[in-house]
Amino acid sequence: MRLLILCTTTGYQTRAFVEAAQKIGLDVVFGTDRCHVLADPWRDGALPLRFEDPDRSAAQIVEYARSNRIDAVVSLGDRPTPTAARACRALGLLHHPPEAADACRDKYHSRERLSAAGLSVPAFVRFPLAAHPREILSSGAAPIRFPCVLKPLALSASRGVIRADDPEQFVKAFGRIRALLRSPDVQVMREETSDFIQVEAYVEGQEIAVEGLMDRGRLKVLAIFDKPDALVGPFFEETIYVTPSRLKAGVQEAVVGALGRAVEALGLYHGPLHAEFRLAPDGALPQNVWVMEVAARSIGGLCSRALRFCSPSVGESVSLEELLIELALGRDVRDLRREAAASGVMMIPVPQAGVYERVEGLERATETPGVEDVVITAKPTEKLVPLPEGASYLGFIFARGPSPELVEGALRRAHQELRFLIAQALPVVK
Repeated sequence: MRLLILCTTTGYQTRAFVEAAQKIGLDVVFGTDRCHVLADPWRDGALPLRFEDPDRSAAQIVEYARSNRIDAVVSLGDRPTPTAARACRALGLLHHPPEAADACRDKYHSRERLSAAGLSVPAFVRFPLAAHPREILSSGAAPIRFPCVLKPLALSASRGVIRADDPEQFVKAFGRIRALLRSPDVQVMREETSDFIQVEAYVEGQEIAVEGLMDRGRLKVLAIFDKPDALVGPFFEETIYVTPSRLKAGVQEAVVGALGRAVEALGLYHGPLHAEFRLAPDGALPQNVWVMEVAARSIGGLCSRALRFCSPSVGESVSLEELLIELALGRDVRDLRREAAASGVMMIPVPQAGVYERVEGLERATETPGVEDVVITAKPTEKLVPLPEGASYLGFIFARGPSPELVEGALRRAHQELRFLIAQALPVVK
């Protein structure tokens, strides 16, 4: 049997999915957004695709499948999901519908669907990239109330998301996001969503994440993650995820209920999902559960290492990647449950712009009680860019223990042991 993995050439998750596929006993073929001019430059037989054109890319996959067996498709990250959905529909494989995958890729259209379904979402309006922010404020056509949040429609990991508390901050934030969306690394993706900036009402409250999946239309929640660090802006850099959640049972039930209504509104059917919620500090449940995002993909980066599953039929220590491949094959995953231990991950933030040289204290951090691993993904001489323009972390810290409190403490202590040496980047002389 053969698994098709659709991924960008820079994703963290690819190796984990390959290892999971090999453990299950599947052959793997890739579909990537590499250069289509060079003939197989990495000699791995990958299909060269253009994820900004999902219809054409799906047609290439269907043509490939005429002479090469494909039993399942998984897509890593946001960009490949519309291509995967179209290819699976054409091949008769299980996946989310294309319409649902498209909606999840566009924060404006997903907000429209969620709002129409009566879910609590922030008030939102989008503006063309070429619009003048001062004219937006002065025209009154779309009244802007402060504080508000400005964001791109499709970038992930809080990239380009900025809070503005007054008109001057609004103008600066709009210009900063516009510059980001016009930068070469974003323009090369050739996506229509890069032509707009969305403005939303700021929602106070605790933020949480939910990892789940749809199994032929049935929602299965895999984990609810607490985010113990306050995300109040002006940028929204995520750091620590810990599960199981310490929220009261009634609050967790309200979150799951809101997620069920959200996936129905979006039309998700079969495959992974990752959702973000805010819990407003006032108001009765479920009205204070705000849906911030529902993505038709699994958790990003290396964060999936914080999740392990077990079941009587599959066994112990099943990774999220194994679970999702089994799901894509149409196999029964209903009895899979998250392990009993508490677990968590810290995405190590980039503290300043510059050139990464090295890290000190790695051994001490790794030896911190409760810590399982510290993975530094930054490479020597790599140029580091913090949020809101940045798109990556310095690395990841993973911990497990008998309680969420102990896991969170282990992550924080390990991070305190690390000292990153970052040199000042020299200015480019033109």
